[in-house]
Amino acid sequence: METVWLTGAEWLAVLRIGLGLWWLESWRHKDKKGWFERGTGIAWAADVAGKHKWPVVKNGFEKVVQPRPRAMAYIVVYAELALGLGLIVGFLTPIALVGGLLLNLIYLVLMIHDWAEQGQNAMMALISFVALFAMSWQTWSLDSAIGLF
Repeated sequence: METVWLTGAEWLAVLRIGLGLWWLESWRHKDKKGWFERGTGIAWAADVAGKHKWPVVKNGFEKVVQPRPRAMAYIVVYAELALGLGLIVGFLTPIALVGGLLLNLIYLVLMIHDWAEQGQNAMMALISFVALFAMSWQTWSLDSAIGLF
C-alpha cells in the first residue's frame, strides 16, 4: 500500500484518533447539568422514541430507559467520554470501537427521522467499522505499547 506522508497504519491511527475527538466533542458540548439534574437528554429521547414509526423502538425505550432516566443519563454521557478517551489514547481500542459502533447504531435507529443526525451517526459507525477491521490500534496506541490485542 502506498500512502502520502504517513504509513497506512498511521493513517488508520489518525482516523481512530479523529473518531475519538468526535466522541469527546459530543461529550464536551452536552449540558451536563441539564442531563443530570433536569433529565433533559432522556426526556428529549423519550419524546423522540414516543413518536417513532417503529413500535419496537418506543417499547424498548419504555422498558429499558424510561424506568431509570438518571442512570441512563450518566451511562450515555460517560460512555461518550470513555469512548473518546479510549480511542484517542488507543486503550482497549477494539472494545471502544465496538461500543461506539453499537451506540451510533442505537442513535441511528432512534433518530431515524433526523437526516442531520443520520449523517453523523452513519459516518461515525463507518469509521468505527473500518478502524475495527483494519486494527487501528497497531500504531500510536497504549494497546500497542503494552501488547494488548
